[in-house]
Amino acid sequence: MVVFRKLGVWTIGAVYVLILVGGIVRATGSGMGCPDWPKCFGSWVPPTDISQLPINYKEIFGAKLKGEVEFNAIKTWTEYINRLVGVLIGFFVFATFITSIRSFWNKDRTIVWLSFLAFILVGFEGWLGSKVVSSELHPVMITLHMLLSVIIVFILLYAVARSYTRVIEVEDIKESSSISFLLTALILVTLGQVLLGTQVREMVDHVANMLGEQARAEWAINLGGKFEMHRWFSFIVLGLHILFLYRILKSNSQKGLIYQFSIGLIILIAIEMVTGLILGYLGLPAYAQPIHLTIAILMLGVQFILYLLLNKERVFRGVPEFTLK
Repeated sequence: MVVFRKLGVWTIGAVYVLILVGGIVRATGSGMGCPDWPKCFGSWVPPTDISQLPINYKEIFGAKLKGEVEFNAIKTWTEYINRLVGVLIGFFVFATFITSIRSFWNKDRTIVWLSFLAFILVGFEGWLGSKVVSSELHPVMITLHMLLSVIIVFILLYAVARSYTRVIEVEDIKESSSISFLLTALILVTLGQVLLGTQVREMVDHVANMLGEQARAEWAINLGGKFEMHRWFSFIVLGLHILFLYRILKSNSQKGLIYQFSIGLIILIAIEMVTGLILGYLGLPAYAQPIHLTIAILMLGVQFILYLLLNKERVFRGVPEFTLK
């Protein structure tokens, strides 16, 4: 059981690394660094120089994509590393599944089935990644790819949380049902903000192509209404988080797990706001974009953990030998 818990935590961390790397791919425009899938420029190990490609490589791969292909070693290897990290995640999730069988088949099979579902979805995520490439980075496919990553994180979080029964104590919270309702609204609002952010990111690509890199400082002011909506909506998200923390502090006399995760959530939203300000006022620097996305997904993960803890009687109902503290 200890091995499963540790491996599960590492696997969740690895999925977040994949989300970060995926954000780097998106921010650097490396999504088409490999124009084919699962190989890259027809090889399992991509080229490092254009001389390693056929003279007519543009025609070969351009015909497959119905568009233009321009080799860029940095973008190619950025995308290729993203794929390698994805494969590594697959091994992590598979190992988590195998460990869950050994640890929980006779104790809590829900953990086993959750781990198995995560493994299946990781495979589907890889297939979806191929569709992202074949669709030439269609916005809907990119959004679905990201949402599936969130679902995988939630499944793994729940499986690992169940494995910690009788190991950790969770403090009691007064008015937990109303606070849980607020948290549910907070999760939905945060997810909506993330989805709105993906639409803003699509507009960034359009504006970048229109104005060019030399006018990067003017990108933000040309993003239009969705960017402004995303910016001002962040204050609603902040306000709801502050209200949530206030309710937790008011209803909780102990500084246990719920309190600690609530403080961590506020810290994350503060970092998210700072990266948002950097993006809005410093010309949308590429380094801040993947950080902004990853912190947002981290916030969703912490919110989900808090939901599980606040609803421990209902969520963990039927867990063998589970002690509610």
